[in-house]
Amino acid sequence: MYSWSVLSTLAILSTALAAPPLSETSPAPSPTVPPASNDPNYPLWNPRSSDITPEPIRGGLGATVLGPQNRLLDLQNPDALAPPTTDNGDVPNFKWPFSLSHNRLYTGGWARQQNVKDVPSATDIAAVNMRLEAGAIREMHWHIDAEWAYMLAGYVRVSTVTPDGKVYLADVGPGDLWYFPAGFPHSIQAKNTTEEGAEFLLIFDSGSFSEDSTFLLIDWLAHVPKEVIAKNFQVDASAFDRIPSRGLFIFPSIPPPSDATDDMVVPNDTPVNYTFLLSQVNGTKTAGGTYKVVDSTTFTASTTISAAEITVEVDGIRELHWHPTEPEWTYFISGEARITVYASSSNARTSDFQAGDIAYIPPSFGHYVENTGNTTLKFLEIFKSGLFRDVSLSQWLALTPPELVKAHLQVDDATIAKFSRDKQVVVGPAQPAPTYTRPQSHQSQLHAETDSLDAYSPHMQNFPREFEEK
Repeated sequence: MYSWSVLSTLAILSTALAAPPLSETSPAPSPTVPPASNDPNYPLWNPRSSDITPEPIRGGLGATVLGPQNRLLDLQNPDALAPPTTDNGDVPNFKWPFSLSHNRLYTGGWARQQNVKDVPSATDIAAVNMRLEAGAIREMHWHIDAEWAYMLAGYVRVSTVTPDGKVYLADVGPGDLWYFPAGFPHSIQAKNTTEEGAEFLLIFDSGSFSEDSTFLLIDWLAHVPKEVIAKNFQVDASAFDRIPSRGLFIFPSIPPPSDATDDMVVPNDTPVNYTFLLSQVNGTKTAGGTYKVVDSTTFTASTTISAAEITVEVDGIRELHWHPTEPEWTYFISGEARITVYASSSNARTSDFQAGDIAYIPPSFGHYVENTGNTTLKFLEIFKSGLFRDVSLSQWLALTPPELVKAHLQVDDATIAKFSRDKQVVVGPAQPAPTYTRPQSHQSQLHAETDSLDAYSPHMQNFPREFEEK
């Protein structure tokens, strides 16, 4: 007679050998929650919707505005007034328009900034938008923080002297960069290559940076006794009788000579270049746009800041992704966009952006950048890191065992086969385009205000005209 333990062992082995592989015949796992909604969540209007009064209504949710309304601001922010149904929870504001920054006006230019006081979550990066008329000078200065710059328009001449007495001087134009490490004294002067002068974006590797705390040449000497200045330079004190009584910050001057070598006291002798001609780098083309990445592997001097310059064609998207350890400071140069950030724990928020706006996305927050306009979208992704890194959702899923992906997303093999094993970075329009059913509840509200869906969103331009009216 066999013992119970032997019989049990034989029964278990018999069952295991007879069972087919799990992936072949086992039923799909039972859903534990309902499927995600298929309701369309496109922006319901855009800043060009001149004949629309925005209302906080989406589907059967919301109601009209009865009180005062800032119509122009609501037109620019459709996903704030009528957010997608996928938004949820409490995600801090991650948008700041430079148009809301207090401007400082000077003879010869202006400057406005964004720092942690404007966006409390933006603890790692601050920025200044500066304009110099032709010949105007940003007072010679230095900072506690490193300075990275992107030229928006015109041409400037920059220079620095390193702590060991090495010199660097060069010109930069639209789309070019410079970088000065913390504490390095430097100068910026607009050339007269164009009649208007220049405008540029300055990035600092601290969210608490403020232009009010810059160390200025004139301001310093105005607060040093004249006899001390004379002793330091070994000249008569009267030589400094005309030092201004305070710093000038920005002031007009004669444009520098057109050839940079004519302005050099000594030839450049630094071991690395402190400018980078990004405008001369060809962007990598994708199905939906282009991208250029610049970090310390290509711009050696820039050890604390890296960036990507990205273009997205109409209806394209900067793919779903995240950055593992560094926040993303995004600046929109042209076009219109929307971003949804996923902050974990079912928290998500969508915001809309126009040229001159800033987004600040914390580390590891999943997000995309979608072109919602009718022209090419161009923007910068900037990071407080010497190296650019991102994780592509599509690549992650494509390189994960398919059965594992199917168990999570309930998709078939044909769908998984379309996931790209390479980073796409910028993706073109989805194919085929989705169909749209006009909700009856909107007839007396937003949709009744126009016969064309084109006014609500450029996405609607691709929708079939034979949409179903129920």
